[in-house]
Amino acid sequence: MTGSPRHIHLIGICGTAMASLAGLLQLKGHRITGSDKGAYPPMSDLLRSLGIPILEPYSESNLDPVPDLVVIGNALSRGNPEIERVLDDRIPFTSMAALLREEFLKSRESLIVAGTHGKTTTTSMLAWIYQVAARNDSLLEPSFLIGGVAENFGSSFQLRPTRNFILEGDEYDTAFFDKGPKFLHYFPAELILTHVEFDHADIYADLEAVKTAFKRLVNLVPRRGLIVAYDGSPNVTECVSHAFCPVERYGFTEAANWRIRNLRYESGRMHWEVLRSGVGWADFEMHLAGEHNALNATAAAALAAAVGIPTAAIAEALATFKSVKRRLEVRAEINGITLIEDFAHHPTAIRETLRALRATYPGARLWAVLEPRSNTLRRKVLAAELVSSLGLADRAVLAAVYQQERIPETERLHPEEVVRALNAADTPAELLADADAIVGAITPQLAPGDVVAILSNGGFDGIYEKLPAHLRERFAAASV
Repeated sequence: MTGSPRHIHLIGICGTAMASLAGLLQLKGHRITGSDKGAYPPMSDLLRSLGIPILEPYSESNLDPVPDLVVIGNALSRGNPEIERVLDDRIPFTSMAALLREEFLKSRESLIVAGTHGKTTTTSMLAWIYQVAARNDSLLEPSFLIGGVAENFGSSFQLRPTRNFILEGDEYDTAFFDKGPKFLHYFPAELILTHVEFDHADIYADLEAVKTAFKRLVNLVPRRGLIVAYDGSPNVTECVSHAFCPVERYGFTEAANWRIRNLRYESGRMHWEVLRSGVGWADFEMHLAGEHNALNATAAAALAAAVGIPTAAIAEALATFKSVKRRLEVRAEINGITLIEDFAHHPTAIRETLRALRATYPGARLWAVLEPRSNTLRRKVLAAELVSSLGLADRAVLAAVYQQERIPETERLHPEEVVRALNAADTPAELLADADAIVGAITPQLAPGDVVAILSNGGFDGIYEKLPAHLRERFAAASV
C-alpha cells in the first residue's frame, strides 16, 4: 500500500482517528478527500485548516473521480451509499488501522497506549514528554496519532522521520469487514495498559470478551519490549499475567514498581511523588487535577524513564502539559459560572471527572449534565454504576438516550429510572428531552460559583454553544 502519491478517500473522515490519519497521509504527499454525514468540531476544524474537503452527506458521487484507495471508518456499515459503490465497482478499500500500519508503523517502533480509560490523555502526555526530551536529543522527536487534539501540539497527529511512533490503541472494532480490535494491527514494541473494564456493549458480549481482546494485544509485545500496567485492577493483572516481556506496574500500592505517594493539591496545581522500586525517584506537578490524571501521568513517565528519557525532561513535560480538547475543557466562564466539557463515555470516566472537579473547585455547586450517547451508556448494563457516578454531583440533568430507537428495548438505558434513583438518594435530578430543553431549564437556576460539567462523547446538539449564549443573554438583560 506504500509507494507513490495516490488519491485516498476516507469515508467517515470526521472521526478522531480518521481525521488524524487524513492529516498524516497528506503529510506523506497523498491527495486526500473525505466524506461524513455531519462535520463537527474539533476534527472538522482541523480538517478545514489542512485544506482537506469534507463532502456531505454520504453519496456515491463523492467517489467521482474514482480514488485509488478508499478507507472505510469503523462506524459505517453496509447500506452506506459509498460503501455500496466501493463494493459494486471493486474500488480498492481498507481500514484506518490497516492503512496506518502499512504506511507508518512497519519501519518504526510503536509505543501503544491502551485501556478502557485514560488512553487519549496518557498518549498525549507521552508524546509531549518525548517532544520536550527531543530538545536535547532530536532522535526522540515523536510521530504520533491521538484520539483527540493535544493542546500542547494543537493537533492530533505529527509525522517525523524519527523511529518512535506513539499511538493510542483503541479496542473498538476495525471495520464492518474486520471485527477485531484496531489495536491488533499496531504490533507494539512497548505498551501502556491503563484500565480494563466492560465497555463498548455494542460489540463485546461481556467483560470476558473485553479481557480476551486485551490479552491478545499483550501477546503481541515482543520479548525485548516492555509493558507498563496499572496495578489497581484485577482485570489488568489477569491480562498481563502471561506476557513474554517485562511488566512494570504503576499505581498506589506498595508493590508497584512506580508508586504514587503524597498526592495533593496546592495553589491550583496537583503534586505527587513517585517511588521507583521502593526508592524515591521524582516529584511531579501539573495543572490537571484528579487521581486519574496522576495515574495517567505516572504511566507515561514510567514508560519514558524505562526507555532512557531523563527524569528532568519528564518533570518539565508534565509541569507544562496542557490537556486534550474535550477532556475537562473549560468552555466558558460567565459571571462566576464555569462551563466544562468532558468526553464522557462510561460511568467510571464520569466518576473520575466529577471527583477531579470536586478537587479543582472545592465548595462549588457541581452540576452534571449528561447525554447518554456512547454505545455503553445508551444501554442499561451499567445503569447502577451510572447512578453511583452521577451521585457525586450536587445536581444532575439527563437528556434522552441518543438515537434510542437503535437500541433494543430490552437493552436500552431508561434515564427516567436513573433520575428516580438519584432523587431517592438525595441527588436532585431531572430528565429533559434535549439540549434546548436543558438550556431553557437550567439557565435561570445557575448562580455564581456553580460549575457545570457537560458530559457527552458527541456534539450534544450544540449545547456547548447554546448554554453560554443563553447565560450571556440572561446577565446582559439583568444589567439593563
